[in-house]
Amino acid sequence: MGFIADALARVKPSATIAVTNKARELKSAGRDVIGLGAGEPDFDTPDNIKTAAIAAINDGKTKYTAVDGIPELKDAICAKFSRENGLTYQPNQISVGTGGKQVIYNALVATINPGDEVIIPTPYWVSYPDMVLLAGGEPVIVEADQKTFKITPASLEAAITPRTKWLVFNSPSNPSGAAYSRDELKALCEVLLRHPNVWVMTDDMYEHLVYDDFEFTTPAQVEPSLYDRTLTINGVSKAYSMTGWRIGYAGGPAELIKAMAKVQSQSTSNPSSISQWAAVEALNGPQDFIAKNNDIFKGRRDLVVSMLNQANGISCPVPEGAFYVFPSCAGTIGKTSPSGKKIESDEDFVTELLETEGVAVVHGSAFGLGPNFRISYATSTEALEEACTRIQRFCGNLK
Repeated sequence: MGFIADALARVKPSATIAVTNKARELKSAGRDVIGLGAGEPDFDTPDNIKTAAIAAINDGKTKYTAVDGIPELKDAICAKFSRENGLTYQPNQISVGTGGKQVIYNALVATINPGDEVIIPTPYWVSYPDMVLLAGGEPVIVEADQKTFKITPASLEAAITPRTKWLVFNSPSNPSGAAYSRDELKALCEVLLRHPNVWVMTDDMYEHLVYDDFEFTTPAQVEPSLYDRTLTINGVSKAYSMTGWRIGYAGGPAELIKAMAKVQSQSTSNPSSISQWAAVEALNGPQDFIAKNNDIFKGRRDLVVSMLNQANGISCPVPEGAFYVFPSCAGTIGKTSPSGKKIESDEDFVTELLETEGVAVVHGSAFGLGPNFRISYATSTEALEEACTRIQRFCGNLK
């Protein structure tokens, strides 16, 4: 009998973390590497939020808190949902965890029985399927359109079975940046209305990162009839540049929130008290910096899309949100790199790109859809220009 749990054999390490670590290793060894794998803003946390955290420390707010969030943060989250999404929640319908990832995992562990199915559209955040597997469920992958990166009502309908427990929905998407319009979302909700056994887990972490006058909406907002079986997940990591503070949250039915709190009480207990007070200020304080950051992100997006579409064999659509692009490298498959390596997959493409040009990106197959690769443009314009120039050179040297 092995010491390590058999369940871990079903799970893969995070590809995005692996790429980031590889880039760090190469940099430490003296290589000139531009890392475009990390999914976090390069902006600093706003000063008012940092000041609130320092004040919490100085005021002695450094003890254990309620397992799933201090009352002040739950009130701020309720106010945010009402103000920005038209959703009404009470504090007992709010869960606060150590990042959005924990909130998702808690919900899965609290609800999944062996054999339960969870529908996950491609391309998906790398952690969704593995968290379902760890919880004892079965991921059901639904392929999106290769150009829009969105699923259709028909493909959703076809994936639903009597064993379906959840649909995991992420818009704007990590890794593609694709976002569903209100009408597109309404059409998917109409399918869900016909299947009362299916719950909706919506990951809205990139809600505020949308461009070109795109209007963000979330399922329970578009179709109020789904409110009682929707877990609306969000956090402060992306819009507020607080990835390291580790605060995610969700609103949902009180019974589900109570079950999630039970899971958290026997694992990590409460999130950092300091981070919680910082999140109160993030949600209640000034929001004007978000639009300023978005203007910078949009400029970077447009630069990256333009330069990638000038690279031989690369096709890059314009995403509606987040800070990723998800170009196709189909035009490079079958070609040979300067090292003599034949490019047979998107994983081959990103490996050779890193070895040859020192640009670290993540292969699309890690997100369930290829041949593509993900670039995070949450880094300086200068670094993006240089990285895209290297990608153009790499593609131009393929034979």
